[in-house]
Amino acid sequence: MTQRINIAQHVPEVYHHFLAVEKLLRGSELPTSTLELVKLRASQINGCGYCVDMHSRDMKESGESDERLWSVVTWREATVFTPAERAALALTEEATRLADREAVPDAVWEQAAEHYSERQLSLLLVALAMINAWNRIGVAARLTPGT
Repeated sequence: MTQRINIAQHVPEVYHHFLAVEKLLRGSELPTSTLELVKLRASQINGCGYCVDMHSRDMKESGESDERLWSVVTWREATVFTPAERAALALTEEATRLADREAVPDAVWEQAAEHYSERQLSLLLVALAMINAWNRIGVAARLTPGT
């Protein structure tokens, strides 16, 4: 597949604002490993090969184990994630698949709220909104994994 369009080239002001939000998230108190796990999981759900490739590589370079990387897609059965990470992954799935079921059931929200402060939950929601936006751009623009 050939890339259809380069968003950064045609609307650089939007791209730079997206990057500013990403910088804020990376510098926040939200654990980096959690941030990367949810980005990878949402990207898997959305079928964004570019983002799956990028976040897998980023996680590997930051020292994430192969077992944890391979297990993100089957996080419910895997034993390598903390309760807080599992709550974040559950919230990721619900917030990414809004049309598939009841939008973010109370039980999923309450489980996440047990592990994250209101500020962290707010940051997590922003991170989920951002990765879902990036995924939609990546899929529609046919961004090529590994580039």
